[in-house]
Amino acid sequence: MPRRPRDPGVPQSPTEYFGTELRAYREAAGLTRPQLAEQLGYTPQWIGQIEAGRSTPSEDFAKDCDTFFHTNGTFHRMWTWIQLLGRLKVLPPGFPDFLDREAEATMMHIFETMVITGLFQTPEYAYDVLKAGRTPEVIEQLVATRVERQELLDGEDPPHIVAIFDEGAVRRPIGDREVMRGQLRRLIELAQRPNITVQIVPSSKGSYAGLPGAFMVLGFVDAPDVVHVGGHVEAQLIEHTGTVRNYALRFDLIRGAAMSADDSLELLRAILESL
Repeated sequence: MPRRPRDPGVPQSPTEYFGTELRAYREAAGLTRPQLAEQLGYTPQWIGQIEAGRSTPSEDFAKDCDTFFHTNGTFHRMWTWIQLLGRLKVLPPGFPDFLDREAEATMMHIFETMVITGLFQTPEYAYDVLKAGRTPEVIEQLVATRVERQELLDGEDPPHIVAIFDEGAVRRPIGDREVMRGQLRRLIELAQRPNITVQIVPSSKGSYAGLPGAFMVLGFVDAPDVVHVGGHVEAQLIEHTGTVRNYALRFDLIRGAAMSADDSLELLRAILESL
């Protein structure tokens, strides 16, 4: 089937929509691009790039437009949409659905084998985890998404979390020593919160139920539990009752192989001191 021809008058992205609105406001004010550029303190070329949808506006530029045109925040809202949609675009398939469910969860049972879970990552640690094979712009968007996810940890009614890590996950050097020290301090701080339990399966354990890989069980007040399984290129959200139950049983087996919360906290402190 032939591709539908693009209508040059219809914006194809939030960035193009921003530019179309900017041009409409400018023309309604009877200003040329050089005149608007002089008023706002930017170059005419920059205004032209924005209006053509070829450059992404900065937050300061959006605010300047709102102030100059006396809007109620129109341009800043459009800038916010650009940021949000840009982040959704770089997320792996299935992950936006997971983010929606995670924000509603009252219980999380997390198991990680390779790295500290994303919900607990510092921005510096997350950057190093995510950087392979990605552009700096994409990495920054993914890191911003992880940081925003963590807001639920500091809400008025945060979820109850049991996070179990393979010892290799907390010892694996990600970034330089300062990045690791900052991440371990963050994990130790979280482990002492009343709603968060952190446990570690020691490397001396050998074979145990968690070897097949990481997963997360999400629980809700008025909805069935679901399971999230991450991947290299996509995320999977599992809702089948029997499968979710099997993951919950697997989590119990993994927890049985883990150290106590107190012993795990002492191990984290010892690892931090060794760096």
